[in-house]
Amino acid sequence: MKRFHIALAVGDLKASIADYSVRLGQPPNAVVDGKYAMWRTDLLNFSINQNPERAGQLRHIGFEDDAAEGFASTRDVNGLEWEHFSTHAQDERIVEMYGTPVRA
Repeated sequence: MKRFHIALAVGDLKASIADYSVRLGQPPNAVVDGKYAMWRTDLLNFSINQNPERAGQLRHIGFEDDAAEGFASTRDVNGLEWEHFSTHAQDERIVEMYGTPVRA
């Protein structure tokens, strides 16, 4: 399966989790308290991280792809970061960057 990935910076993680859980119709699949949350739907991989200075800004986009091997990041002609990763690679990267998530 291939899911489009969108990553946003948010000002208040707890309030954002409540809002996006309603918008996406499900709770997040992973939460690292005070730092990060991620949802996997049938079509979308959506993540947020608490960064009040950049609240509301796009961090990066890309694809979660079951056929991908590992994790890759490139920039397009406009300077936007695109990530391409397997589910397993993203799960490992979450732990490396934010700590061990609590599965919702």
